[in-house]
Amino acid sequence: MSTTTQPTARNGVDTAALFATIDAVKEQPEIAQFRFSASNTWVNGTHSRSVISGFHGAMQDLEHASPTTLDADHPAVLTGADNGPTPVEYLLHALAACLTAGVANVAAARGVTLTRVTSTVSGDIDLLGILGLSDGAVRNGYRAIHVDFRVEGDADDETLRRVVEQSRRRSAVYDVLTNGTSVAVDVTTR
Repeated sequence: MSTTTQPTARNGVDTAALFATIDAVKEQPEIAQFRFSASNTWVNGTHSRSVISGFHGAMQDLEHASPTTLDADHPAVLTGADNGPTPVEYLLHALAACLTAGVANVAAARGVTLTRVTSTVSGDIDLLGILGLSDGAVRNGYRAIHVDFRVEGDADDETLRRVVEQSRRRSAVYDVLTNGTSVAVDVTTR
């Protein structure tokens, strides 16, 4: 006699851990409060470097497995030395990465095995705003962002579309971009 057990991982997502986390937060909602941060230092010109290493979550201070260093710069056509992506390109990456992580989690939770997930995210900016040449008529940031997903898996097309839609509804980055978030800037000199 043999017994068959359901896999606890689907799409690289530990579904048992995912559902255990959901249950733990239902039982103790205060563990859902997280704070993420990045430290940034100017290097030269438009080049800066951020380090991401620690965060607070589940009522404790935690560290990532290893710190991540990210360089940002502008291309030469925008007075930079092209030492890394522009900050607005990192924003596109953050949106794509958040949505993709959600697709993997939602699909796993729904028993859908994915075989391919790719996306292209693009945004349109008018530099008249950033350069102060529009008298405030042109915004500094993206006028519009477009995400184009290609998703394949062992489910029908409608189910895969619903997986992406659920990811969009639960995406923290999508929420920040579409609902706005207050940002406070404090300055210390010397």
